[in-house]
Amino acid sequence: MSAVRGMRSYLVGLGLATLMTIASFWAAQTHVIYGPGVPVAIVVLALAQMGIHLVFFLHITTAPDNTNNVLALAFGILIACLVIFGSLWIMANLNHNMMPAAHMASAA
Repeated sequence: MSAVRGMRSYLVGLGLATLMTIASFWAAQTHVIYGPGVPVAIVVLALAQMGIHLVFFLHITTAPDNTNNVLALAFGILIACLVIFGSLWIMANLNHNMMPAAHMASAA
């Protein structure tokens, strides 16, 4: 009986993930959503799809036996955020401190 329940869980996850994908394509192509709100709608749908994948396929829940999985996921997210935001910070700092091309031509 648990195999049937597990298969049903995977099928529900597949259906929801497919629905989120279709909704993302719809949001990108429609004129129903206000133009500047389209990226926000796509980000919300992407976050929802990540949640669906975590719950239905990776079985990340808040059960007591999943504490290590949740902590590993949180640590991975922290490291990814540090790398992304650190890279953006470094690139912005380099962009700010670089000499413009017009000044380089006149200095030579």
